[in-house]
Amino acid sequence: MKSIVQKIQIVILFLAFSLAFTQQRMKMPADALFYMEINGKQLDKKINWQKFNPILQEVVKKEKEKPTWTDYSKTGIKYNATQYHYASFNDSVQVYTAIFILDNKDKFQEFINSVKKEGLETSRKNNYSYVNLDDDIFVGWNGNRAVLKMINYSKPYKDKTDNVVIADSATVVDSAVAVAPDSAYADKPEVFDYKEEIEYLKDDIKYLKESIKENNAEIARIQKDIKYLEKHHEYPKEDKETTDENYSDDSVETRPAPDQEEDMEDLQIPEYDDFKKQMDSLKIEKFKVVKQLAEQSLDEYFNSNLELDVPNEMTAFRDAGSDVFVYTDYGRIVNNGIYGKMMKRYQFGSLLNTVYNSNSSYNLYFDEDKVKLVNTYQHKNPEVQKSVSAIYKGRKNKKLARLISDKSIGYYAINVDGSKYFDMMYALMKNAGDSEYQKETELIMETVKIVLDEEAIAKIAPGNGIFVLNELKSKTVEYTDFEYDDNYNEKEVKKTKEVAVPDFTFAFATENEGYWKRIFDLLTTNKKTSKNFSKNGDFYLFKEEKSTGFMDELFFTVKDGIVYVTTAANNLKSENQSEKSKIWMKDSSKYPISGRFDIRRLLAGLEKEFKSNSERKMLDLVRKNVGDIYFKSESKGDRIETEIDYSVKNSSENSLMYFFDLFDEIYKIKESDKKPPIL
Repeated sequence: MKSIVQKIQIVILFLAFSLAFTQQRMKMPADALFYMEINGKQLDKKINWQKFNPILQEVVKKEKEKPTWTDYSKTGIKYNATQYHYASFNDSVQVYTAIFILDNKDKFQEFINSVKKEGLETSRKNNYSYVNLDDDIFVGWNGNRAVLKMINYSKPYKDKTDNVVIADSATVVDSAVAVAPDSAYADKPEVFDYKEEIEYLKDDIKYLKESIKENNAEIARIQKDIKYLEKHHEYPKEDKETTDENYSDDSVETRPAPDQEEDMEDLQIPEYDDFKKQMDSLKIEKFKVVKQLAEQSLDEYFNSNLELDVPNEMTAFRDAGSDVFVYTDYGRIVNNGIYGKMMKRYQFGSLLNTVYNSNSSYNLYFDEDKVKLVNTYQHKNPEVQKSVSAIYKGRKNKKLARLISDKSIGYYAINVDGSKYFDMMYALMKNAGDSEYQKETELIMETVKIVLDEEAIAKIAPGNGIFVLNELKSKTVEYTDFEYDDNYNEKEVKKTKEVAVPDFTFAFATENEGYWKRIFDLLTTNKKTSKNFSKNGDFYLFKEEKSTGFMDELFFTVKDGIVYVTTAANNLKSENQSEKSKIWMKDSSKYPISGRFDIRRLLAGLEKEFKSNSERKMLDLVRKNVGDIYFKSESKGDRIETEIDYSVKNSSENSLMYFFDLFDEIYKIKESDKKPPIL
């Protein structure tokens, strides 16, 4: 007896292990081009729900209705757990998926019931429940997981030029599951399931009932228009401040659904009815396909062990300390779908595809005093990436940094190796994959290398440059407007307005000053260009014949290995720099690409562009809370890393709540503008 019990225990253990192994991890779709992780453990601590709840209620509530949910901190979702989002695209199906961990299944179902349409029933499967919130939005959940699916489906079409089906006519891929499309769009017949067809027909009835309600409301509106036109011979005039009395709720006629015996010939348009029926039929067929895709995708997830299997390529540059991590496959975004197929028709279309064949990762941090975004760029071809990284290893030039002064609004500086741009172009052309023209391409590349002296060209502009925005000055400009009299006769009218004109300096290094001087001398002696170009001492001056534009004059000069283009000659004089300017100067010459902008000073220069009281209120609010932007980009091994910092200057708890507080203030200003003035 004892041995029998032991054998039974062994069998049970064996079955348990077998079941565990059959539930494998949920694999990322093969055509996924976007992946995101939200670090709930960190973000949940940074959200002030007392502030966040009222903002969300204002955003999601319907007009003249109370909010459908009052406390978004208690939706049944475990906010201090990681959320997973990803998107997969192909020619026929685009799917966005979000996976949440639940801490209260009942509360989550209560939340779903509050946001779904009335009359929609929750469907129950073996190990999960689901409901469609809309025709293309589905939510499935079990005891501890919830999955949101947003699915768009379009019928596959044939490429008449190539006589091939662009999308796979046998399968439509959603997640990692091959799903047979609806029989209306597939070449191969499906096995007929009458039970499933009955369910589809029931869904069709529900959909048609909703359509009847919408059609009856539209018929009632048109009938009102007809009666009003018969009586007044015109449409009612709209009152911009208040709702038109002729269309108030009290005056609306509610017309019941027409009986079969009722004569509706005067209101029916056969052509429109046929078109409406055709569109409704297509919409129903599309919903069937989308529903089938959603069900099979949810089946696959809830039949797995509920863990998402993410390829290492997507998480290679993820920082566990970031609040949000995002991965994007630009190669698939650009090359997949119709655009990618179209580019293949052109002889050198694959060259553009090669340019975009890259990945980018983003780590986002909501710190107390700033928002930091770190972007990592990496081309999928190692040879191309190596050539891109080489560009970022240029020499530094401190002379350009002297142009930054205390009055500067900001700057954008580059210190790259200009000669390496040729190598990057060679690498792109070599790896374009045009096998039909591969020999011709290689021959062109070799010819270019022979004809062009890369070093000589690079000396003209080695790769060091800077753009400094000093300030925005106000200027009165004249422009022509047109007015019309009572007889619609056109009349030209000269008017003036205040515009913001940038005061800037653009400069770049050169190792061949004579080349640029010859260009400027040519501009001053040529018959056509000499009307606008002249020389005054060391400066070449460009001046408009009529002072009506934004840029009346520009100054050019070449001095000490630097070519200057500026709006004022005084901008080239060195001034005493403050500690703040010295920091900017140091950064501008330290990194391959860098920049800083004082957004508050920038908005101050644009003040006269804001005319109305509402616009000025918005400007004052933004200017009071806006911060500075700083960015730097450099090569790190086999990737290019760019950091962007946005400083926060207000009393918010952290940079995350800063954006919600700012949004709340902007929303209040807009709402106050909608209210009629008190007389």
